Amino acid sequence: MIRRSVLVILLPTICLPISSTLAQTPDEQIPPAPIIESPATGLSVDEHRLPDLTKQEQEDAVITLGELRGNVLISPDNADKRLKLAEGLYRIGDLDAAIDEYRVALKLKPDFARTHLQLGVALTAKQDWRAAMTEFKEATRLDPELTQAHYNLGTVFYTTGNLKAAIQSYQRALELQPSFPDARYRLALVLKLAHRDQESAQSMEGAAQGGVAQAQYFLGNAYRTGQGVEKDGALAVYWWTKALALGHQPAAASLSQLRRQALSSTQPTYKRQDALEAFRNYRDKLWEHFPDLARDGENETLGTTLLKQNRDDEAMLVLLQESYALSETAQAELARLYEMGREPHLAPFDKRIVTSLEVTANDGFVPAKKILALIYAKGIGTTPDISKAKAQLRGLPKQDIKSILDEFQVQP
Repeated sequence: MIRRSVLVILLPTICLPISSTLAQTPDEQIPPAPIIESPATGLSVDEHRLPDLTKQEQEDAVITLGELRGNVLISPDNADKRLKLAEGLYRIGDLDAAIDEYRVALKLKPDFARTHLQLGVALTAKQDWRAAMTEFKEATRLDPELTQAHYNLGTVFYTTGNLKAAIQSYQRALELQPSFPDARYRLALVLKLAHRDQESAQSMEGAAQGGVAQAQYFLGNAYRTGQGVEKDGALAVYWWTKALALGHQPAAASLSQLRRQALSSTQPTYKRQDALEAFRNYRDKLWEHFPDLARDGENETLGTTLLKQNRDDEAMLVLLQESYALSETAQAELARLYEMGREPHLAPFDKRIVTSLEVTANDGFVPAKKILALIYAKGIGTTPDISKAKAQLRGLPKQDIKSILDEFQVQP
């Protein structure tokens, strides 16, 4: 298990961009990871955006909206039907019409907490913070156990800079629903802004463990630079990898930056060794999740061990993790699996393998470059392309280039 720790996350003040102390410190001559805006700057663009609908869902929503309007025509004084119509309008992005219908519903049934909540959400989408706050407060008054109302109220307080009230609202949401990692993440941000660092640390780690990618990314940054915790490169890689698995692109940039630091000949030796050690220790830590397995020598990888036990699905995932963490052994095994497959579970020419090789090759990992050159030159699972093969070999020692190209009788 990755150990728990006390963490201090450095965050900016409200309405300012994220500070350089929170973003990963760029290393010399290595392209820095992009600096992102922290949610502490206020609501992000995704915080209360309208739902993303597929074309079919849009068509269905329009058809449903027609039915909802028909229901209201039949029963114009029915608050529940008005509420459903308002929800239908919100779903297609007509905020003004939705707000009007929510207010009509409230005139018909003013003590319905859910309607106040939904009206508050629509007002938040229009950034009408004062009106939204009024509706969320009324929702919590009418139904003190309405978790979402407390959470949304906390977000409005947070956005408008009332930290004390935001903390209370998020804490109340967590009292009602302890397994609410997004509320825990928001609480961590506000606690930090209120200079309650230890509480912020505990909440941030809980959010990361609950699957909030942004919290995982911040944890990785903290472990990499030693911000409030003992510096631990393996844990930085661990949390960035977790965030990347959820599609968090700044985490991908941070991992790429660390790989380039490990592989760049222009980096000072101590920086290269520090980065290489981070990846090596991360690969070692993967074994902790499989206490039933014994390691047969330092060169044995977890992925190859799982393959020997015919645990193919687990093996594939671990081999990919080890590949991204610069394991030459794992990449050699993946190259074999790419060409041959493994019956009955692993088919040949798995695109995930090529992707992992391309990513690490682009960051300068020579073993990946050589494997890709062979794949492109032979046309393994793809159309043969000698120019792409040569491109992968560019910059390698002449002896390596010649030995690979000689295999295909291709002139350098």
